[in-house]
Order: sequence, then structure tokens, then C-alpha cells
Amino acid sequence: MMKKEYHHGNLKEEFLRIAFEFIQTDDIDKLTLKILSEKTNTSRSAIYRHFENKDALIATMIEKGFDRFDDAVAPVLLDKEKPLVDRFYLGGKNYIAFAKSEPNLYRLLFGYKYSHIREDIISIKSDNCQGFHALKKTIEEGQESGIVKKESAYNQAIIVWSSLHGLASLFINCFRDVSELDDTLYDEMFQSLLAGLLAKRVQLLTSLPFMGKLLKRD
Repeated sequence: MMKKEYHHGNLKEEFLRIAFEFIQTDDIDKLTLKILSEKTNTSRSAIYRHFENKDALIATMIEKGFDRFDDAVAPVLLDKEKPLVDRFYLGGKNYIAFAKSEPNLYRLLFGYKYSHIREDIISIKSDNCQGFHALKKTIEEGQESGIVKKESAYNQAIIVWSSLHGLASLFINCFRDVSELDDTLYDEMFQSLLAGLLAKRVQLLTSLPFMGKLLKRD
């Protein structure tokens, strides 16, 4: 069989493509540099020119993985063409959808096992964590417009994030009773979160049909 040839410039991207494809169905602990070598018909030395070991591969996957996550969440949060409440809602929906569609990648990005690598790459206190930064920035926008309580935007973002993370984790870790509720559970969680964030007696512009009940509260 003739070996497929890869140009030096795209070999690294091919390794990453195969690695991301692998963890769509298998745990990352089963991924080895040998698998990348076999899939591309290249030598181990070719891999070492790009990744000196598996930790280096994982570091790059985390970096690229957060780019994917940020692309799924940040744009809708920052889209000022939509009402603020709708952006919160849709951003959370995209967060859950990302976790459900890429469970092993989600565990890699937010799990504990590779946190020592993640912490060297990204910090939620800096703008390079674009998804979290977009959430915090949207909360600050809500505070400026009088919609959101004027408390610590950072703490408020952490509370929203932890709620989303908890629900996403229940979904992807196969808690069947939780999974059966799916969108209904997210909508109820969203209303509870929003009730905690809203300033009292604000008038909200939203296209979300289920929000009427919440907006009638004092």
C-alpha cells in the first residue's frame, strides 16, 4: 500500500485532526502517539518534531479545544443584536450542546485529571479565556443597563458557569433520569439563575416564550 504523503506544514494539523477524531468515541487515556503514527503512516520521529510527548499533544488539544468551546459560546453572548436575556439563554444552551456533542473533549477541558496542563495554558482571570470573559462582560453590560444586580460580576459569572457545568456533567455522565428531562430541565435552571441575577422590578425585552411566568414575579 502506498503511504500517504503529508507536507511538513500540515502534518501537525493532521495529527490534531486524528486526535480530536479519536476522542469523539474513545477516552483520551487510550490515545497514544503510536496511534497517530499508524494513522498517518509516519515515523515516531516525525511526531516528536511537533509533540515531544503525550503531554505536549494534550496541551495543544486543550488550547485548540478551548478555541472550539469559545467559538460555540462567546459570539452569541456578545451579539448585541439580540436582547440580553436571550443571549444568556442561548449561550447556556450552546454550552450544554457543546458538552453533549463532545463529551470527552469537554472532560479534557474542564476535568481535573489534566488541570495541571490546562492551568499553564489558560486562566479564567484573563481575556484568553474568551468564553468565560464573554459571560462576565455580558453580566457587566447587564449591570450597566440596570438589568443585573450590581454585585461582583466575576462571582456572578462563576455561579452561572458552575450551574452549567453541573448540568452538563450530569448529561454526559449518563444520569438517565436527568437526561430524560433535557431541555425542560435547562429552561427551569435558567429561570432560577436569572431570578438570582436580576435587579428588582426590571422590565425585560426577550423573545423567550417561557419567560412570562418569571417576569410576573416581584
